[in-house]
Amino acid sequence: MSDNNELWYTRCPVPTATGIAAGLGWLDGARSLQDGAIGTALRGEHFTHDLTTLIREGGNVPALWAKARGADTRLIGLTWIEERQAIVVRPQDAARSTLAGRRVAVPRRPAEQIDFWRAMALAGFAGALRLEDETLGAVKLVDIESQPNGRGPDGFAPEVQAVADGRADAAYVKGAPGLEAATRAGLVIGIDLDDVPDPTIRVNNGTPRPITVHAQLLEERPDDVVAFVATLLRAADWAAENPGEIASALARETYADEAYISGAYRNGFHRSLQLSLSDARLALLERQKDFLYANGFLEADVDVAAWADHTILAAAREQRVAATAKELI
Repeated sequence: MSDNNELWYTRCPVPTATGIAAGLGWLDGARSLQDGAIGTALRGEHFTHDLTTLIREGGNVPALWAKARGADTRLIGLTWIEERQAIVVRPQDAARSTLAGRRVAVPRRPAEQIDFWRAMALAGFAGALRLEDETLGAVKLVDIESQPNGRGPDGFAPEVQAVADGRADAAYVKGAPGLEAATRAGLVIGIDLDDVPDPTIRVNNGTPRPITVHAQLLEERPDDVVAFVATLLRAADWAAENPGEIASALARETYADEAYISGAYRNGFHRSLQLSLSDARLALLERQKDFLYANGFLEADVDVAAWADHTILAAAREQRVAATAKELI
């Protein structure tokens, strides 16, 4: 189906350095799973990561799920991008700031390889409940079953519509697509998780967001991986220096209306696309892994520290510094 030597990349429809680099035409030496007929045929690899020549930047739920079920991947970077995370309610319920005792809409998508939508909503509600010193046991979970559906705001539509219809009292949304879906349904923000100083409240599928690569690619073509990651560092630098051009780029990547971008990605987020494997970020990923494992989303535990390979990012940083110095000559 594809040349085993062909380098592939994949990213989720969210703010990523990979998406920025692709939009700028800087990844012409690799192919995207999001483009073309062959990419479409291989799209399941976005979740399983069995394709040995694939580099993935996306949600941590599928990445951890794949690792837990035996995918021979390595974690080579993490980003932390503040995407607006909120619990949305009907306008008449906006004054009530607590969740305990309420019905919360939770997606259930059995046709997905890994139901990251459900994991994401549960983690969002768990974070909000921590503000009340409560757990998920304090709310009634209302399953909203649906098939895998559209991109952008359509992804959140079943849950927000359940709240609008009165079948549930609250739904979790994130990013520009989530805000757009909630607004379309006539909902408002009841609990804004972005207002909470403690970042652990916002640990979820995209916070932190991992970049993973198959171990075979690292072993056989480390220079290609280093060059790819150096390009992501360059894209992150570009984003930091070009805030005025980010909105249109993110609208394309997230499939959301550009009008919702500024409300979803705030506080200088364009400067936060840089990769890191710091102890702090690894600890946040460890926290997410523990939540997923405790709630049945992972088949086995994952040793996050052992999963991380620091060599690629270190080499890519050196390459980026050298390239920047050359540009200045």
